[in-house]
Amino acid sequence: MKTLKYILFTLLGLVALVLIIALIMPKKFHAGSEIAINKPRQEVFDYVKLLRNQSNYDSWSIQDPNIQQTYSGTDGTVGFRYVWKSDKVGEGEQVITRIEEGHQMDTDLFFNGSKDVNKSILRVEELSPTQSKVIWKIDGKMPYPFNIIGLFFDMNKDFDKGLQNLKYILEKE
Repeated sequence: MKTLKYILFTLLGLVALVLIIALIMPKKFHAGSEIAINKPRQEVFDYVKLLRNQSNYDSWSIQDPNIQQTYSGTDGTVGFRYVWKSDKVGEGEQVITRIEEGHQMDTDLFFNGSKDVNKSILRVEELSPTQSKVIWKIDGKMPYPFNIIGLFFDMNKDFDKGLQNLKYILEKE
């Protein structure tokens, strides 16, 4: 019986420690990456502004070949909506909120049914007439106590991989 009490108090102590650490962890997050692609700016932008193309290069869609995806609206325009459901990468929604033609697309992301808006941008800058820089980033909130995940999960790696996939796709054409 003493051993059972010891195990129980140890588990409760660990849970309390995790909850205390989550209290002091940031609830806001920022992640992103950038890459140079050997294609003209407009050609790159024309590809990335279409959310349907995102599943060709983002690392999350690639992790689950059985991801369910639905779309509504006119792709590449403000208001276009992409919804996904996956056992491996969760569920969410992405909506195009602003397009600066040839340069930047802003989207709002909602994860796992949350009403919290996470802001994402895909920006394409011209490095030369035949080379572009793509900047892809997100700023958002992670609710308590799930913000503890920030200690173990580096979303920057997912953005790096996605942009490397994008570079491969666009440069092989």
